[in-house]
Amino acid sequence: MLQVNKPTSEINREYIEVESSPSQTLTSYLEVIRRQFPTMVAIVSACLILALLYLFTAASQFTSSASMVIDTRKVQLFQQQSVLGDIAVDSATVETQVEILKSENISLAVIRDLHLIDDPEFTGGGGGLLGTVIGGIGSLFSSGSAPSEFEQTRKALERFEKNRTIKRLGLTYVMEIGFTSLDPAKAAKIANAIADAYIVDQLEAKYQATRRASVWLQDRIKELRTQASAAQRAVVDFKTANNIVDTGGRLMNEQQLAEVNSQLILAHASTAEAKARLDRMNDMLKQEIPDANVADALKNDTIVKLRAQYVDMASKESIWSTKYGSEHLAAVNLRNQMAEIKKNIQDELKRIQESYKSDYDIAVTREESIKTSLANVVSESQLTNQAQIQLRELESNAQSYQAMYDNFLQRYMESVQQQSFPITEARVISAATAPLKKSSPKSLIILAAALMGGLMLSFGAAMARELTDKVFRTTSQVEEVLGTNCIAILPSLAPPAGLPSKLPDGLHSKLPAGLQSKLAGKLAKPKNNPEPDLLRYVVENPLSRFAEAVRTLKVAVDLNSIVRENRVLAVTSTLPNEGKSTLSTNLAQLMAHSGARVLLVDCDLRNPSLSRALVPSAQAGLVDVVAQKVQLEEALTVDPVTRLSILPAGTTSKLLHTNEILASKAMHALMTLLRSKFDYVVLDMPPMAPVVDVRVTSSFVDSYVFVVEWGKTKIDVVRHNLRGSPEIQNKLLGVVLNKADTKALARYESYHGRYYYQKYYARYGYVE
Repeated sequence: MLQVNKPTSEINREYIEVESSPSQTLTSYLEVIRRQFPTMVAIVSACLILALLYLFTAASQFTSSASMVIDTRKVQLFQQQSVLGDIAVDSATVETQVEILKSENISLAVIRDLHLIDDPEFTGGGGGLLGTVIGGIGSLFSSGSAPSEFEQTRKALERFEKNRTIKRLGLTYVMEIGFTSLDPAKAAKIANAIADAYIVDQLEAKYQATRRASVWLQDRIKELRTQASAAQRAVVDFKTANNIVDTGGRLMNEQQLAEVNSQLILAHASTAEAKARLDRMNDMLKQEIPDANVADALKNDTIVKLRAQYVDMASKESIWSTKYGSEHLAAVNLRNQMAEIKKNIQDELKRIQESYKSDYDIAVTREESIKTSLANVVSESQLTNQAQIQLRELESNAQSYQAMYDNFLQRYMESVQQQSFPITEARVISAATAPLKKSSPKSLIILAAALMGGLMLSFGAAMARELTDKVFRTTSQVEEVLGTNCIAILPSLAPPAGLPSKLPDGLHSKLPAGLQSKLAGKLAKPKNNPEPDLLRYVVENPLSRFAEAVRTLKVAVDLNSIVRENRVLAVTSTLPNEGKSTLSTNLAQLMAHSGARVLLVDCDLRNPSLSRALVPSAQAGLVDVVAQKVQLEEALTVDPVTRLSILPAGTTSKLLHTNEILASKAMHALMTLLRSKFDYVVLDMPPMAPVVDVRVTSSFVDSYVFVVEWGKTKIDVVRHNLRGSPEIQNKLLGVVLNKADTKALARYESYHGRYYYQKYYARYGYVE
């Protein structure tokens, strides 16, 4: 069973969100290519033809290249630093040299050396047919006066820079110089001339820079010599004024300060030593008899002898006192002698004490004197140090001027040497030679580029045509946009281009009868009234694609009758001239020709074209029957061939409210009567966009057939009209695409092409 109509909400949607897989996307692109294949072939062919025309008209050009390297290793003889300072050769330096090679200075030098302004290739229109044409067109817009030398030079320079190529090879220090010319020998000659001009320009630039530096260095050396001498005199005058004397690289006050400081250290040590002896002697005076260690330390023979006598007498006194008693005269004498010795020892120690005290006083006095001298030397040294600050500044200035003078003098000597023999870092490592093959135009590359460009352009044009093609062309478009079934696609019934409306009378009479009838169906009909033949097309051409598509519509009507009663059919469209009358008439004739009772009613009361075509002499019709002016049988006309009953529109010239007539109770009663008398009632309705008559018929119409002109009626117009008529949407049987171009349709939907149909009916000897 055919598809049942989808809900109305599907028609009202603006966009359909579909998750497309990559395979579906690829398929959609392939479909676009298939549909727009003729356009794409035309664009690709045009691109290839343009490419071939260019190849045939463009002159052959030859490119020759020379290689030059910036050598970072200099000759050992000139290893010294340049006067202007050596710059490390890095990537930026190489790129700078490339830009120098591209400069007008180098280009103009080559143009002058080779006299290129006299070469027609540089000042003419160029070679080849294309260049001749361009030159001729340019001469039409130029003034008649001869160009000046400056104009010729600028024109030659423009052509020269256009044909010259200079680039750096990768990350190396090698630069490639290329030139393209119509003559291979000329291309090699100019490429080598560019390299030579660059080397000469570098040598000249270095010579001029060195010469200017030498002149500047001479003036600067004189100035520095004067400044260095003045600075040195200022140092000597300052030393004299401030009594600053150098002795062996040191100032005299610094040497005196060091000596006095050393003397102070020695004096301080002597004072400490004298004081230590004095303190020790004071401690000894507190003893009655100094012990042996003290005596030995003093190294005084008198004290040593007296102490020895004292010790000996003390021993004897002890013996005598023990033996004879302490009051014995000998013991008393010994004690008296011991007292005398003791007194002598004390006197000797006091004498030594006075000596030590004298030494200590002398040492203290000497130390104080040295301290005073040190203070005086320090005071003088501070004054000298303050003066040395200014002295060091003067000496620094003098040394700076002297160093600058020596440096500039050395640079001047180097500049004189380099000026006499300048060198450059660039050298040619591969000279240009005459090429054996042309460099352009490259036939294969141009053809491939034209093919690729044509494919891209054609695909872009195809996509643009697809995006701007807002009309119905496929059944899937109808189903997706309108949410209803596309019942059939009717081919266009326009007569073939170039066929006459009739054969000459003499020729027509000489043809066989069978061929006369066959040609009569193929000849174009007169332009003044083509409708009768189109309105009977299914009868006269029963094996045509058009008839088969109408049969598809009848099958859809019959199958839909299983779901609901489908006896009253209304055929309408969005706009006029979409073929609704042709379809309704052929559908009614097809149904009647099959034996059914069929009535065709012209309900287009505003423009009853169907009535004028089928029953031009009718005096009464639908309007008269509804108004009960005539009976139904009086207004009907029966086709003698198909037995189709036709109810024309009737007298409609003075009707203003045709929708009221179609919505009247009398119209409903008439439709009820027609249901009882006929198996099918086909209503030819007016278009929906201009009038509202179709909308008022939904109460008595079972199904609507909507006719859309293939490839012409805009999608937005159809969708807008159906969205505004929900009562028609609910009873919409489907859409019929009319006036389809079968050749173009085969690109959109191959299963609608003519091949299968013609192959099937070939055995009948019929070919459409």
